[in-house]
Amino acid sequence: MTAVAENRVVRRNGPGTKRADWNCWPPLAFEEMDSALNIQQYIQQTIKANPSDVETILTPPLDQDEGVWKYEHLRQFCIELNGLALLLQRECVPETCQQMTATEQWIFLCAAHKNPNECPAIDYTRHTLDGAATLLNSNKYFPSRVNIKEISISKLGSVARRVYRIFSHAFFHHRKLFDEFENETHLCKRFTTYVSKYNLMQQEHLIVPILPNQQQQQTAQ
Repeated sequence: MTAVAENRVVRRNGPGTKRADWNCWPPLAFEEMDSALNIQQYIQQTIKANPSDVETILTPPLDQDEGVWKYEHLRQFCIELNGLALLLQRECVPETCQQMTATEQWIFLCAAHKNPNECPAIDYTRHTLDGAATLLNSNKYFPSRVNIKEISISKLGSVARRVYRIFSHAFFHHRKLFDEFENETHLCKRFTTYVSKYNLMQQEHLIVPILPNQQQQQTAQ
């Protein structure tokens, strides 16, 4: 066996890999990521290094296409949001959360039906994540993950608005579960920073006070 073969790192989780050893390999420089999925690989690697370092996670490599960068981040948000959906199943049930709400002022209609309609919050969550996955993996709108057309990038704002409602429902109606998830992942903080940075949502719709400036505004009111 050659020295090169001995030093080669296999970046793959084998059958029977323990949770503690999952994705447990040394980091790789972005320039060395020779794959069509290098942006996803880079984002996931940066998150793993320090999920609380939102600024670093959202800073693209030099000369990175902005459309691809925004797209890959939104895909990653939807992947991670499944973890929050799983937690919500502990107590977010149709009997107690009959509508997708965030405070008494916001009731959201589910776009998964033939006509937008009310449905229980946990069903809304599942439908929204399923719909986002379908759109973001659509060959019609996103046939390539290397070069994305502007008309397809325009779809990202709609996805962002819908998935954000999962955060807002969890924050206002399942605060303990929200805090448990957020303290570990910092996902809502990262998502809010992301949509603000790229103007994917209007500020008045970002109702979870997760960023310092939002908390200051809430205190002042």
